[in-house]
Amino acid sequence: MNKSDQTLFITGCSPGGIGYACAHAAKAAGYRVLATARKRADTARLKEEGFEAFCLDLDDSNTIDAAVAWVKEVTGGKLYALFNNAAYGQPGAVEDLSRETLRAQFETNLFGTHELTVKLLPLLLACGDARIVQNSSMLGYAAMRYRGAYNASKYALEALSDTLRMELADTDVKVVLIEPGPIRSRFRQNALRKFLEHIDIKSARLAPVYVKKLEALKSERDIPYTLGPEAVAKVLLKALNDPNPKIRYRVTLPAHFFYGAKRLLSDRMFDRLMRWVE
Repeated sequence: MNKSDQTLFITGCSPGGIGYACAHAAKAAGYRVLATARKRADTARLKEEGFEAFCLDLDDSNTIDAAVAWVKEVTGGKLYALFNNAAYGQPGAVEDLSRETLRAQFETNLFGTHELTVKLLPLLLACGDARIVQNSSMLGYAAMRYRGAYNASKYALEALSDTLRMELADTDVKVVLIEPGPIRSRFRQNALRKFLEHIDIKSARLAPVYVKKLEALKSERDIPYTLGPEAVAKVLLKALNDPNPKIRYRVTLPAHFFYGAKRLLSDRMFDRLMRWVE
């Protein structure tokens, strides 16, 4: 099948992020790309750049339904691939996460992603050979301190994806997980905003720790071994092009290192390692 006949739907395509880089890479590779973003200004920019774009907020079932209806209309009811990329990270120690804050993290990173996936699944099944690609994280298998909400959402996404893969084993829809480590994007800026919005920093037991975390989130310097978003785009294209894609693709040296370390070390030794690199 010609790539121009293969349609890819991507969430979270705001400029400067992974989805944006992936949309451009897939379009350059010949795929028909349906790009979405939460803000109307971002979808307007995507349209100016030649994309078919739609405004989608994963926290809102109405916009999910509208997006699914749009995809059905413009594709004739067949979709080759879905790349679930939209997500954000909520910083803060577990003890400082309110029920509402944790729920908000899951609404975007898991519940909205799940709702969109199952509603688009009939279109993927109708296509035959199709792909569901989940943008997870190395924090989906290697938890770090002060990222409990994000860790939990990505661990849950991994488990849900593993289950979905087994349940779709008798179909031609393949479920793939991408597990990036540090990637250059607007992730830190968004995390800083959520940190200030939802965590009572001054009255927290860990206030001295939070001062350092704020400095790190405000810094524009990359942490070691950070790659650009094009590194994820390269892996996405592998998952789309390979007739038998891997179940998991890890991106960046830290993602590979911590995966290996978790398999080799005892739980307590791995805990010490993760505290040391924090």
